[in-house]
Amino acid sequence: MRIPEDGEIRALHERWAPGREAFELVWTHCRIVCEIAEQIMAVTGAGVDAGLVRAGCLLHDVGVYRLYGPAGRLDHSRYVRHGVLGHELLAGEGFPEEICRFCSRHTGMGLTRDDIERQGLPVPPGDYVAESGEERLVMYADKFHSKTNPPTFVSAETYAVHVRRFGAGKGAVFAAMREVFGEPDLRPLAERYGHSLV
Repeated sequence: MRIPEDGEIRALHERWAPGREAFELVWTHCRIVCEIAEQIMAVTGAGVDAGLVRAGCLLHDVGVYRLYGPAGRLDHSRYVRHGVLGHELLAGEGFPEEICRFCSRHTGMGLTRDDIERQGLPVPPGDYVAESGEERLVMYADKFHSKTNPPTFVSAETYAVHVRRFGAGKGAVFAAMREVFGEPDLRPLAERYGHSLV
């Protein structure tokens, strides 16, 4: 499988972004998630394909661009769809399934068919759960940075509290990943990017 390089990925972001502000928000977030994942790999070894993780981090949120309306505003009410929209976008661009899955498998701590039906989520029924080590690492790294306005870094403790509202099972998944991957050192990144750490 050919893994796309950074320049190709950035060009795809630029092509699909509805404007410069959207591009900067999403591309910067994806780069930060990549830096977090690379820090985790450097500390833990993680036993994953580093090139595949890098591509997955840089591509995981491309579906967000498809949620911008004609007025240039992000439709937050359908945000949970950004993963499946990104999967469709990358499949349409000819990317292999192993790459597309980084989009659809990173939302929250994974979406199951039961989650979708029970919560009435606007996502096609199915199980969207990270399975490979690479998918799990990208999903985990993504939890430590948020594209809120303004963007923020999110500590493990803060995310652990946040995820509990989706059920004890989601909290347990995050706790297990925390045990495997450890906690990234977010302070240097927060200082470099000028984002607060909550």
